[in-house]
Amino acid sequence: MRILSLLGLAAVVAAVSGADWPQWNGPNRDGVSPEKGLLAEWPKDGPKLLWTYDKAGNGYSAPAVIGDRAYLMGARGDEEFLIALDDKGKEAWALKIGPVWDFKSNNWSRGPNGTPSVDGDRVYAVGSQGVLICADTGGKQQWRVDLAKDLGAQVTKAGGGPEKMGWGYSWSPLVDGDQLVILPGGPQGLFAGLDKKTGKVLWRSGDAKFDAAYSSPVAVDIGGVRQYVALVQQGLVAVDGKGQVLWTAKPKRPFDDMVVDTPLYHDGLIFTTAPGNSSEVHKVTGEGGKFTAELVWSNTKLQNFHGGVVLVDGYLYGAQDGRSWKCLDFKTGAEKWAAPRNGVGAGSLIAADGKLYLLAGKPEEEGKPGEVGLIAASPDGYKELGRFKLPMASANRKPSGGIWAHPVLANGKLYLRDQEFVFCYQVK
Repeated sequence: MRILSLLGLAAVVAAVSGADWPQWNGPNRDGVSPEKGLLAEWPKDGPKLLWTYDKAGNGYSAPAVIGDRAYLMGARGDEEFLIALDDKGKEAWALKIGPVWDFKSNNWSRGPNGTPSVDGDRVYAVGSQGVLICADTGGKQQWRVDLAKDLGAQVTKAGGGPEKMGWGYSWSPLVDGDQLVILPGGPQGLFAGLDKKTGKVLWRSGDAKFDAAYSSPVAVDIGGVRQYVALVQQGLVAVDGKGQVLWTAKPKRPFDDMVVDTPLYHDGLIFTTAPGNSSEVHKVTGEGGKFTAELVWSNTKLQNFHGGVVLVDGYLYGAQDGRSWKCLDFKTGAEKWAAPRNGVGAGSLIAADGKLYLLAGKPEEEGKPGEVGLIAASPDGYKELGRFKLPMASANRKPSGGIWAHPVLANGKLYLRDQEFVFCYQVK
């Protein structure tokens, strides 16, 4: 009986325990946390602020969180750093990555934009100039690769920026088994697989010679085959574990601006979206080495720039071109609702425990703190469960920049960033 009681207690603890956020967009790269038992509503002034860190520097890098450590990147002066914070918001260490990428006509960004990936006792991060580093969780460098110099890497010029560099490297590396899957881009291939222990190149996707965009790769299993999928200016591209192209899918209308959002995969269907263009779902079928991608639907009801879209119980949620939050049916593309004008400002979001955590991308007034909201993840309508303002605003954003680092939820804590400021809230 005592054994049964202990087993029951263990099951309860497991059911209410937290969950890490080890990489870009969470455990499954879909912006969804598996955590349960989170606050059903927020107090009038928002959840409890646990700590504020004010030395993150410039950049839109969101943290990866493992246990009591958070890892993110930021530019201090002309150099970029990989930074580790403890559970009190104190800096544990900072490791130099390389020089910051910037140029004269850039009014939007300065600093690294990707999220580190944590795997065991290793942290992987890529700076804006394409310097990829591996460090241990104590802050000691294990290896580094200069993607441009060592791999002939190139970033698309679509959307602006100098030749071969664009707005800088902004995707986040993907750890899959013993490999680190990255998107160097260029004439040697869009994808590369590296030995995660040494940084040695294992393969390149030589038949997919696309420049890297700003969207991160995802790993999916279709027809019994492990596949790596990325969105570039030409559309979707999928390769196998050795870099062989499995299938491609062109958008119904060519992308006329940069692509940033990460593809969303569920049950054979892949969702993509881009600014000023269509949102689309393709159905991928096949097995072995033969696959095809067929367009299921395409519309302009949810054109998302870089705030992300999440899928919860068959419905898509995201911001329509920086104007309003929307909900669409994943399988049909039918619009279920649009947020009212007095709703939380459009921006980025994540999902957890049947709710959506919203971070407005632009303050209501320039120089004012950003807005945060909690709403129900329901196709029945926009229902607010709480709203508050960040305690302070960064004065270090570029003139056209915003609060663009995505929210992160790990182990009952919500992490929000506005340039040098990182705020940690208790939401459990």
